[in-house]
Amino acid sequence: MDTTITRIGATVVAELRSAGYRESTIGNYEKTIRALTGYARGHGTDVYTSALGAKFASLTTSPRTGRFSAQRRFDYRRLVAVFDSCLETGRVDLSVRKRGGGGAQPTSSQFAVLNASWEADMADRGLAAATREAYGRVARGYLCFLESSGTFDLDGADGGTVLAFLASLSPKWATTSLFWVVSNFRPFLTFTGRGDLVDAVNLAGVRRSHPIVPVLGDDDQRLVVAACASRVVCARDAAITLLALSTGLRACDIVNLRLSDVDWRGRTISLVQRKTGNPLTVPLIELLVSRLADYVLHDRPRVSDDHVFVRQVAPHARLGDHATIHRVTTEVFRVAGVADAKVGTRVLRHNAASRMLRAATPLPTISAVLGHASEESTRQYLSIDESRLLECVLAVPEGARP
Repeated sequence: MDTTITRIGATVVAELRSAGYRESTIGNYEKTIRALTGYARGHGTDVYTSALGAKFASLTTSPRTGRFSAQRRFDYRRLVAVFDSCLETGRVDLSVRKRGGGGAQPTSSQFAVLNASWEADMADRGLAAATREAYGRVARGYLCFLESSGTFDLDGADGGTVLAFLASLSPKWATTSLFWVVSNFRPFLTFTGRGDLVDAVNLAGVRRSHPIVPVLGDDDQRLVVAACASRVVCARDAAITLLALSTGLRACDIVNLRLSDVDWRGRTISLVQRKTGNPLTVPLIELLVSRLADYVLHDRPRVSDDHVFVRQVAPHARLGDHATIHRVTTEVFRVAGVADAKVGTRVLRHNAASRMLRAATPLPTISAVLGHASEESTRQYLSIDESRLLECVLAVPEGARP
């Protein structure tokens, strides 16, 4: 096999073009290939090796500014990954790679074993992938924090290290979000069998806030629905937004929805929820069925991937994560003229619950539609039924002090 940079580069560009990548993206690849070629020739070679690629990928400083360049790092690493795949397998791997890697990993032998045992325990208990990632990330963060403080054995950790670790997160997390860090942290500490560490995390005093979640006004909802019904919003983005708006599906379930989950005749979607592992069937409104059909029949790229929603530009893989859904709904709301609303799927789930409450839908039914594992999870939505909350207000007795 010809392993010169020129030959591998030509193969990569041809594969990109064959896969339907935009010319602007191909141009970025070609620019990076030229940079790699210049770097290799500066070292007296034109033959690509993984070692050469690793050195090239480490060049993250911009020669123009003399500062770290995130774009340069991304471009160089992306090209090296593709070149390495071609070198190792003889073919160009254009699969989408997730950025990051689940955070830092502990390096000491004891902590590495403890982390692996925790991961295995979560898998054995059948926890959802998203839950394992959330629990695992904060556990690894704590172990790496201990290592950075010179502690490489859990016996050397005490309650103070737990409080110090949480304090170190304060600049990075909003106060209202720290509750979720603690919630994800506690199971790991319980797993270690260290009751003193569990007691310490309870002493942190991090409490969950229960704000009244805003919902869409009637006028805003009409604007969004009208935009989804028109051609100003593409069929894919309209279907995604209407799914979140009318069914309250979680973003992870929208991302993982498969073509076989859709019952076109029955006008329902049946799936197994990623978060709870419970089966769920939700009805589809007529407009949603229409836009979804438009997308699948006319706009969806012809790919072997059976996920309903895929990327519109190459590579036509399934959507990445909940952030993708947020970007889609935010853009739809902007086009609809609703620019001030916060439109994450959490808000849209609350909005769907609010609409069902206003229609006097029983809580067990709302719980079933939203896919809650327990009806208790649905009671939080009572706070958004303002008209019924006002009916519970007691009159102030005459003569009472203001």
